[in-house]
Amino acid sequence: MENKAKTNPRDCHVCPAERAGWLSTSLRRLIHNPEAILRGLVRKGETVMDIGCGPGFFTLPMARMVGKDGTVAAIDLQQAMLNNMLQRAERAGLRPRIQPILCSEASLVYSGPADFALAFYMAHEVPDVARFLDEIHGRLKPQGKLLLVEPKFHVRAEAFNKTVRSACEAGFHIVSEPQVGLSRAAVFSRN
Repeated sequence: MENKAKTNPRDCHVCPAERAGWLSTSLRRLIHNPEAILRGLVRKGETVMDIGCGPGFFTLPMARMVGKDGTVAAIDLQQAMLNNMLQRAERAGLRPRIQPILCSEASLVYSGPADFALAFYMAHEVPDVARFLDEIHGRLKPQGKLLLVEPKFHVRAEAFNKTVRSACEAGFHIVSEPQVGLSRAAVFSRN
């Protein structure tokens, strides 16, 4: 799938909530350990965004990492995903640290500011990637970080590189390119 600005939302594939069970399995944790991936990016007391949070695979670990004085803005396009994540957060005793946000196709519906944003396996689902990255840039504090991760099996190198260029055009600069299993990844800092 080419990573280009799309005008028709039907051109983008969004994982339906009823098929999202596989997004938070223990098998996935072997490949994508949230604590290992986010180490050094999420700190106690911070405000962080989990964009496209789904059932909370990264949201709950982020809530543990920010501690009782931090906040996770868990942002998703589907209320059913947010409901699933909130049930899991309640069982884990993390609900007070999480701010659920139902976004729209046109906006994150989050005003920020945040110290960190995570966009894991979801930028290729966004109709207008350039606008999306510009909006994230505007929600982060100065020097705030963005971790962008896309699946190698779905997003070709050329498409990922185009997304990286769009991030730089939005005002980010690349800090690192971490190794994330089966993925293409980049950490950006807000200028």
